[in-house]
Amino acid sequence: MNGRKVSISNTYSSVHLKNLAPKRSNLKISTCASSEKCNQNNTGYEWCRACNAKHFQRNFKNWTSGNANIDKFIRDTQLSASHQQNVLEWIPYNTFYDIKYIAKGGFGQVYRANWIDGCIYKRNNKNQNWDRYSNITVALKILNNSKDVTWEFINEIISHYKIGDNYNCYNCVTQLYGISQDPETQNYIMVLEYAEHGSLRNYLDKCYDKLSWKDKLNNLWWISFGLAIVHVKELIHRDLHNGNILKFSSKTNITDMGLCRPAYYNKLDNKIYGVLPYIAPEILRGQNYTKATDVYSFGIIMYEVISGLPPYHDVSHDESLAIKICLGLRPRFNIKVPQLIVHLIKKCLDANPLNRPIVNEIANILSLWYTDFDSYIELKQQIKESEEINNKTLGNSFISPTSSSLSYETHSEAIYTSRLLNFNNLPEPRNSGDYYNRYDDIISKEYSASLQIDISKLKINDDVTMKICKGLRPKSNYKIPQLIFDIISQCWNADLLKRPNANKLLKLIHDL
Repeated sequence: MNGRKVSISNTYSSVHLKNLAPKRSNLKISTCASSEKCNQNNTGYEWCRACNAKHFQRNFKNWTSGNANIDKFIRDTQLSASHQQNVLEWIPYNTFYDIKYIAKGGFGQVYRANWIDGCIYKRNNKNQNWDRYSNITVALKILNNSKDVTWEFINEIISHYKIGDNYNCYNCVTQLYGISQDPETQNYIMVLEYAEHGSLRNYLDKCYDKLSWKDKLNNLWWISFGLAIVHVKELIHRDLHNGNILKFSSKTNITDMGLCRPAYYNKLDNKIYGVLPYIAPEILRGQNYTKATDVYSFGIIMYEVISGLPPYHDVSHDESLAIKICLGLRPRFNIKVPQLIVHLIKKCLDANPLNRPIVNEIANILSLWYTDFDSYIELKQQIKESEEINNKTLGNSFISPTSSSLSYETHSEAIYTSRLLNFNNLPEPRNSGDYYNRYDDIISKEYSASLQIDISKLKINDDVTMKICKGLRPKSNYKIPQLIFDIISQCWNADLLKRPNANKLLKLIHDL
């Protein structure tokens, strides 16, 4: 087979988004067999929308959430459901057991629980009840101060539901089973599909060194396709980060489709809300959200999946970082990364939102790289070269020696939960020429092979002098914070015109 090349400037207009959906088995759609005998074709596998809507409607009198807007929303989904995944329910809190705390988010907490009844599978035509997947594990997202929920907030829940309402694409977003309520606080609860591996960040911390390049591409493809579905529905996520992406055993899903804002809000008074490292520079300056802002966030997530590290984990997430991001600062790799992947990430992180690729293009590229991996000889060769360099220069230096988990330190003021941010008079966003021209990776080919040599153990002679001229530099026996290593690397530049002068060096150190 001839090797194939892929250009990140191609739009792949011939590849339709629907063709990129995860493959599903062809389920035979039979004729309705319910007692109503409508004799129409089922709208889903063993699911007749018309007959099941009547069954749901007869049960409306037997439940209420206590909120008219929530009742209407749930009932509307039940009347219009064309398959099982379309159905939402009002779920009594007492049907949950073994409830355990998982994590705290910007506006609520997440718990794990077992649901006695479980979600609906199909209607049993013999006893006229629902057949269910009973005793399933679910995630309970309890929303703070949601007792007095508004219709505007209900619309945010509708966004989550709307994204997953396509039978072929529901698997790309975390399934919402229904809504419940904490009897003590009266806060409303979203009952969601449970992710075995937790958040993307949790998954990377535990499993990063087990991931092949193809695994990384697969995870990124799942995320990109989920985001593409969001954009196809003419929605914007607005808060895409490592805590809003969940890892299941066989898929990777985005979640929190605008639901992480306060349940009682009417508007956020144009304040910035999110996790600083993932927020596009134009948003930091108060501009409106667009689909391109989601693409920027996805670029940061690409960096995170490829490198294994949280973005800017070693610095404070404050106004100083916001200024630097606007001036062109971007996360830098601690490993050698294939150029094709680096270039795609850079396009996503362009300071000008008009220069960023649309998410359909990204999903198409990642789909081709993953599904036809062996055909892309250039990518495979770059991956091979990267692995050789990383094995020589790094080994497992950022993997814990006692486990397979990542080992890194997080700054005490590096905050990875969504919060309100307020910055004034930030500079106009721009790309950093230094980053875009010099840093394809932090480990450059010119001197990567020599970094493992400890100069202090060498006898200084003409041979060593020659190696220094060719790029030999001292190697540290421990991990150096990335920003400090960047300064050292600039001082070591073989081109003296590119080394910082004393004033610039003082400024670089001061900015740390």
